[in-house]
Amino acid sequence: MTRPGVVVDTDSLVTNYSQIKARRGRATGAPVVLRVRLSGEIEFGQVVARRARKGFGRRAAKG
Repeated sequence: MTRPGVVVDTDSLVTNYSQIKARRGRATGAPVVLRVRLSGEIEFGQVVARRARKGFGRRAAKG
């Protein structure tokens, strides 16, 4: 789970029968606070980097 200002770099990750789901950082103007660099090799796996979802209480409190 990431938040604005966190960048996940998967360019040096070698995959074999694997899947990577990581969105590229948008130009939002937010400074980069933390850069996570994944490197090495992954076989038969999945890497998912996404923003945290809003919890049920936050959605129900709207209005």
